Amino acid sequence: MGNDCNQFVTVLFYTSSNYYLTRKLEMKKIVLSVATIAAMTTVAMAGGDIAPTEVVEATVNTEIPAVEEKSFFDRFHAKGDLRLRYESIERDDANNKYRNRYRLRLGLEVDLIENLKFQVGMRSGFANPTSGNQTFRDDEPLSDYFFESLRFNILGLSYTFDNSTVQVGRQPYMMYRPIKSQLVWDNDVSMNGLNYQYKDDTKIITVGANQPTLEEASVAQDDVNLFLAQYVQQVKLGDAKLNVGAGIYYYDGLKGNTTLFGSNKGNTLVNGVYANDYHIIEGFGEVQLKDVFGMPFKVAAGVTYNFGADDNNFGYDVGAQLGKAENVGDWQVKYSYTELQEDATLGAYSDSDNFGGGTAAKGHAIRAKYKAGKNLYLAGNFFFNELYESKSKIAGMEPNYERVQLDMIYKF
Repeated sequence: MGNDCNQFVTVLFYTSSNYYLTRKLEMKKIVLSVATIAAMTTVAMAGGDIAPTEVVEATVNTEIPAVEEKSFFDRFHAKGDLRLRYESIERDDANNKYRNRYRLRLGLEVDLIENLKFQVGMRSGFANPTSGNQTFRDDEPLSDYFFESLRFNILGLSYTFDNSTVQVGRQPYMMYRPIKSQLVWDNDVSMNGLNYQYKDDTKIITVGANQPTLEEASVAQDDVNLFLAQYVQQVKLGDAKLNVGAGIYYYDGLKGNTTLFGSNKGNTLVNGVYANDYHIIEGFGEVQLKDVFGMPFKVAAGVTYNFGADDNNFGYDVGAQLGKAENVGDWQVKYSYTELQEDATLGAYSDSDNFGGGTAAKGHAIRAKYKAGKNLYLAGNFFFNELYESKSKIAGMEPNYERVQLDMIYKF
């Protein structure tokens, strides 16, 4: 019995020792393998001539991807829009007008180098500085006057850096307009010269030197220069935003000069020439709210005053807009009331639709727009004005002026 126990203990001891030695050898192999892999990885990282193992390939790739250069055709960016309009004009002092019109605008931007663009644009309307509208002619095929009506309204260079933009040549205006007010500047006005704008989250600063008589349609007998400066302060008020701004627009060469574009738009003339200078200051305030009845809402007021005239030199407007036609199914509606005395601003560049264009009138305007498709808009503009006697075609009368515009606009 004793011998059996001794044998059993001996066998158990031998087996346990063997198992322990075996596990110890296996642990050494594992440690050796890990050390070997670590050594190989270190060598591979230190010397580029040693191929990496699968462990190295699983590490993060820090190689910077190559920047893909633009192809030649990627540098060209084209856009345009076509507007078809039915329009009626009814006034007490002249025959009523009912007409069908179109406006075509074509634009192209070319990336010359980084931040420098060449811009060119054309629109219909026989070079009208404030409108691209062209009336369809009942007695003449469209092909006879369509291409003839196209003129350049943009032709110049635009350079951007940091928060600044410099424009040289014929370019769209850069001035800020609260709710797109046309008290001083019509939507379609182009500048001809050198203009600079700085813009960040708190302010907008714009300055420029231009020559309106460089417009293709200009018929003024003498050159006219325009020097401009505008400052806009932007302030956040909780969920609202406040924009307060002022500008000065100094025309040199208007007094004693013939009209810029062949017709007067309400300004005072004596013997066919401007009776006053136009040294205009503008001030405005605008409040923007993100959510009113689930839509954005804006309200604004602005004034204009001409230091170049002794009287009839003040104008103002107030307006509000609800909604924004940004996505399909969205709509917007804007109401404004405007009054402009004869020489409050240069009529040739103010709103070309309200009052029949220019100054010397007062009244209401309602503008509505609906986005019916990805590139399709439906719009309507309604003007209910009273013209001053100085603008009437019948002496001693202050005629009513009513204008309706129904639009279909396609952008491409």
